[in-house]
Amino acid sequence: MNKSVFGSPEQQQKASDKGEDQAGNKRTFTHLLIGPPRDIRDPNVFHRLSLIAFLAWVGLGSDGLSSSCYGPEEAFLALGHHQYLAVFLALLMALTVFVISASYSQTIDLFPTGGGGYLVASRLLGSYPGLISGSALVVDYVLTVSISIASGADAVFSFLPVHWYHFKLLFCIAIVVLMVGMNLRGIKESVMALLPIFLAFVLVHVFIITYAFITQAAKVPVVVHDAVTQVRQGVAVLGAIPLMVIFLRAYSLGGGTYTGIEAVSNGLPILREPRTTTGKRTMLYMAVSLAFIAGGILFGYLLLNVSQEHGKTLNAVLFYKLAGSWTLAGFPAGGVFITFALLTEGALLFVAAQTGFIDGPRVLATMAHDRWLPRRFSYLSTRLVTQDGVLAMGLSAFIILLITKAKVDMLVVLYAINVFLTFTLSQLGMSVHWLQSRRSEPQWIRKLIINGVGCLFTAAILVITTTLKFWEGGWITVMMTGGLIGFCILVRDHYARVTRAVERLEVELVPQLFAADQKPRQEFDPDAPTAAILVNGFNGLGLATIVSLPRLFGHQFRNLVFVSVGEVDSGLFKSHEELQALEQSLVDDLEEYRKFAGNLGFHSEVRLGLGTDVVLELRRLCMQVAHEYPHSVFFAGKLVFEREHFFNRFLHNQTALEMQSWLQFNGLSMVILPVRVSEDLLAA
Repeated sequence: MNKSVFGSPEQQQKASDKGEDQAGNKRTFTHLLIGPPRDIRDPNVFHRLSLIAFLAWVGLGSDGLSSSCYGPEEAFLALGHHQYLAVFLALLMALTVFVISASYSQTIDLFPTGGGGYLVASRLLGSYPGLISGSALVVDYVLTVSISIASGADAVFSFLPVHWYHFKLLFCIAIVVLMVGMNLRGIKESVMALLPIFLAFVLVHVFIITYAFITQAAKVPVVVHDAVTQVRQGVAVLGAIPLMVIFLRAYSLGGGTYTGIEAVSNGLPILREPRTTTGKRTMLYMAVSLAFIAGGILFGYLLLNVSQEHGKTLNAVLFYKLAGSWTLAGFPAGGVFITFALLTEGALLFVAAQTGFIDGPRVLATMAHDRWLPRRFSYLSTRLVTQDGVLAMGLSAFIILLITKAKVDMLVVLYAINVFLTFTLSQLGMSVHWLQSRRSEPQWIRKLIINGVGCLFTAAILVITTTLKFWEGGWITVMMTGGLIGFCILVRDHYARVTRAVERLEVELVPQLFAADQKPRQEFDPDAPTAAILVNGFNGLGLATIVSLPRLFGHQFRNLVFVSVGEVDSGLFKSHEELQALEQSLVDDLEEYRKFAGNLGFHSEVRLGLGTDVVLELRRLCMQVAHEYPHSVFFAGKLVFEREHFFNRFLHNQTALEMQSWLQFNGLSMVILPVRVSEDLLAA
């Protein structure tokens, strides 16, 4: 292949000096806002964009750690007058964190290129369990963004005057817009910007929990002893089953604490090689930090006799009890420390929304690859992020916050059901896998026990949470997830029918091209009339365009130039080798077109490129062709449906129309040849 199609480094540098991108377009305000385009052909770009374990802990672990700001509180309040159960609840909470983390570490081993709940359920249980898991995960990530931002606002407004509280919703919306902008710039940039907040939160909370245990050390054995005694009394008065119900209810309502643990297995593609090692190290960091902070805070409530106060979170009350009286040379240092601690909580909750913006678009992209969602969700922007996915997450969170008025108590009801549905399906899939692999996997029993126990834990929380929350508002989450599942089924059905229609075109056209009389190939003459055909892979759409040329224009054209762009989407942007494989696939497809063109008597050539934005790359290639062949006319095929409506336009790109407008504006001609797709073909 002629490497000059991509432009030499000198040409790229000249374009840069002129303030242009590689397609020759002037830099825009968008470039200034979210950054200049990145070069996908740079073999080092993957290394520069990937995250080491520490940064992955920041970007993916913030969701789990931030849940310690509201998960323990929800669980503690749910205990009511039986707060002595918090001792056992804290231990079970820490154990659950380690069990789920261990089970997902095995998922990382089995799916080293990324094995989130959607992929695991799809590969191990089937496409429809995968669809349920993926849809639940998407809704959960939207709610993660919403509840993280709403809870962060609560933490910030805890130390502000009460009459400022009515600005909370506007504040939340502003944070959503800010985070969308940060993520459009790139994942690593957004993580680096949030690193100081994350570190401040961890250091402050580790310090305050350690301080609580040291200063209250004498009370610890007393509290534990009293808890055991009160459990016995509770069993005697209420009975074992009612007391267990109270305990399990609190355990399930604090289930938000465990959300975010799956984020590492979803986010493996953005981790530094070796990804498996990096992912498991990140999972360890997350498990230890979450178990210590969440369990420590819950136990701290009991040690300090924390109770609800109007306008304050339980964490704020805990901090005031511990540090409210601190002074430094007469200066009230406690108030400053508490303010700083609450600010780190609020800020980290905003950082936790980052998990939704990292993994949510990734799940959307993976589902789009499997044709459950429009393909646009797998497209990469010039900054190499799934732009439509980021925008979809931001818009959805914006709507949820408006509907709920950013009230955490309402959002908590919607939250946690879906994540445990995904957890359960994922762990069930892994358990089934170990059973099926028992003859080839020597350690299958140990691995089955880990995933089996994880499945039991998450299934128990799912059943209890759904039962308790369903009529309190959990049905809304179920409806949202069901609606997304229904939409996905419609999308996949449409893509399947269109694929069958295009394949029928191939079946009809290929024999005609093979049977056509071979004609002598034309001599190369760049000044001769030239048809430049834009194609997207070797398929019925491109073949129909070739067949239409002689029928519509006779022998007017002597040269055919096939122009194609390999679209680099999120599924391919994993390694330099993947891009090379895509490039070779393009070469092979275009060679097939050249053979058919030669049989029809045309002199044919190819021009190809790689890009995240197909239109921008096509513009560059088309201008190159127009320069080399002055008498060229551009052609493109376009699917035309018998019943054209918004759904069709949304699911299919409009590249041909965009290119026609741009070429015509630049004084070049382009003809769009319609390939009609009737309702009969779609129904076949």
